[in-house]
Amino acid sequence: MKREDEKKVTGMVLNAMPVGEYNKRLILITRELGKITVFAGGATKPTSPFLGASFPFSFGDFYISRGKNAYNLHAVSIKRRFEELSADIEKMCRGSYFLELADYYAHEGMEGEELLKLLYLSLSALINENIPDRLVTAVFELRCMVTEGEYTEEPPVRASGACSLAWHKVVTAPLGKLYTFVLSEEVLREFEGNVSLLRKRFVGKKFKSRDILKELQKK
Repeated sequence: MKREDEKKVTGMVLNAMPVGEYNKRLILITRELGKITVFAGGATKPTSPFLGASFPFSFGDFYISRGKNAYNLHAVSIKRRFEELSADIEKMCRGSYFLELADYYAHEGMEGEELLKLLYLSLSALINENIPDRLVTAVFELRCMVTEGEYTEEPPVRASGACSLAWHKVVTAPLGKLYTFVLSEEVLREFEGNVSLLRKRFVGKKFKSRDILKELQKK
């Protein structure tokens, strides 16, 4: 039976942490409430209806109510889990980095529709073999900074026309049009370098998944 104070939110699990023997504390980015903390009681029990929904990348509808220090989870309907990422350790690291970066930029109590959609589309692009992973990563990073208003209209250092055109597209295009282009290796390196400069200027945090990815690429 539905509780009177129950609310449905659409979102994705960014992080899941065990609490006690059977429970989990989930960090979600949601369309309606931005970033929220949700307590999933009994989530690790084999018979729990939350068992398959309390892992990072789980996207769907979450039915919650306000608790004292967090929301409580009552029901969930998962629509996608992005299991394809688990088949490639490098893609999994990139996807995990996307979750970390979304967690960094998401705000509690503020609508999170744009960032949630960006995250969903970027993970979808990451498992698309026709789009280079490096391009997806750079596009996601730049557009995350755009959502926060921390960006430059043009590449921070002088760039080729192709790089500047790609930059303008990522900054201004509707989210659904972000992953509709590819770049030559030379232009991609140029684009990545400019995004890296901007990230160092505006993002004051190191990300565990990104560090792991860099170590993997050295091997």
